[in-house]
Amino acid sequence: MKKETVYQIFSKMPVLETSRLILRRMRPSDCSDMYEYASRSIVTRYLTWNPHKSREYTLQYLEYVSTRYRVGDFFDWAMVLRENKKMIGTCGFTRFDYYNNTAEIGYVLNPDYWGQGIATEAVCEILRFGFVELNLHRIEARYMKDNENSRRVMERCGFKYEGMLRSALYVRKSYEDVGICSILSDEFFDRYLNN
Repeated sequence: MKKETVYQIFSKMPVLETSRLILRRMRPSDCSDMYEYASRSIVTRYLTWNPHKSREYTLQYLEYVSTRYRVGDFFDWAMVLRENKKMIGTCGFTRFDYYNNTAEIGYVLNPDYWGQGIATEAVCEILRFGFVELNLHRIEARYMKDNENSRRVMERCGFKYEGMLRSALYVRKSYEDVGICSILSDEFFDRYLNN
């Protein structure tokens, strides 16, 4: 996989759809919806960023993201509910390892929608895109220790637990253990396309 190919694909961010979601690029008009969850400490507890302090900060972030979409070096989709067009989170690739044909996936969801299988639905669609459209060989996901909800999403999507990276992240003045899970392309195709 070539970096240039990925940048070309993501400069025209594809719209993906599931039964309940439209996955599309984030927009400045998503500011209120994003701030609704990004300002909550329960959301960022297991993430590397802090709660958004103001709507202005969220708007500036979304405007910055728009510039990165234009050049194709931002790989995160807005999760938008089909029924009311509300943006309730993000899901996408946090990094690519082009030489090894690998990517890492991440996701954030408004806690008002936790426990409904929405994150699982989004992650499964991003996996499909990664393996079918980008021809990735491996997709991995990481979670901070004790974030069992995130690990359960991974497992429901077919990821396999690989282990715990001890003190792998320095976040909010402490070192955090990080669990890593992965799914390989043949495992994905066996699970989703051959049944």
